[in-house]
Amino acid sequence: MKKIIVLLSAAVVLISCSKVGKDEYLITGTAEGIENGKTIILETQDATGMMLPKDTVKVENGKFEMKGTITEPAFYTIQLEGAQAKIPFILENAEVTIAINKDSIQKSKVSGTYNNDEYVAFNEEITKVQKKLMDFQNKNMKAMETAQQTKDTVVINKLMQEFSIIQEEVGVASKAKYVTYAETHPKAFISALIIQGMLNDPTADVAKSEKLYNSLEESLKKTKPGIAIKAKLAELKMPAVGAAPVAPAAEAK
Repeated sequence: MKKIIVLLSAAVVLISCSKVGKDEYLITGTAEGIENGKTIILETQDATGMMLPKDTVKVENGKFEMKGTITEPAFYTIQLEGAQAKIPFILENAEVTIAINKDSIQKSKVSGTYNNDEYVAFNEEITKVQKKLMDFQNKNMKAMETAQQTKDTVVINKLMQEFSIIQEEVGVASKAKYVTYAETHPKAFISALIIQGMLNDPTADVAKSEKLYNSLEESLKKTKPGIAIKAKLAELKMPAVGAAPVAPAAEAK
C-alpha cells in the first residue's frame, strides 16, 4: 500500500512540474552575448511557401521565452534580428529548448523533445552522406571560377562531369538513408515528411511508400503530412482517365 502511495505521489509531482498543458508549447531560449532588445521571431510556412510570423519577443539578459498553442507537430523557424540564417526546428505540444549561437547560427542547439532530438541526429547523418559532394565543391570552387573567367571549356566540362557523378552517387545514398530512417522510426514526425517527399517523386515506389505509411504511429497519420500522404496514395492508385476497365477473371469450370 505504501508503494502505491509513493508511486501516486511521484506521478502528481511529475504532472505538477509540467510547464505546458494540452495543445500548448513552450520555447525556452538562451541567447548568450546577444544584447537586450534584439528581436526574435517565431515563423511558420504557409501553403505558398511564404514565411509568416507567429510570435515575436525581445532578448532579455541573454534569454527569451515564447508560449502558445499548437495542435500537431510542424516545422517552424527562429529568426534572430540581424542574422543571415534561420534556426529550423519542430514545434510541438512540449517544451523546446533553443540555445542560439550568435557567432554561427547554424551551430545553434535545439533539444527537449523526441522529434527535435531525432531531427538533429538525422541531419548529422545526412550531412555525413553528403560530405563527399560538399568536399568536391569546396576543393574545386576556385578552379571552376578561374575556368569560367578564362572560358576554359575543357576544365569546366571535366569538373561538371565529375560533379554529376558524385551528385548521382550521393543522391542514391541519401534516398537510401531516408527510406531506412522511415522504416526504423515509425514514431518520428520527420518519417511522415520523408514519405510525403517520396510520393512527390514521379518514380516513387507506391507500394513501398504505402507500406511505410501503414507502419506510422496512428497520431502521425492524423497530422497534415499524414493526411496528405493518404490522399496522394489514393490518387496514385486510381486508374488513369480513359483507361480501359480490367476484365474480370474467368471463373474456373
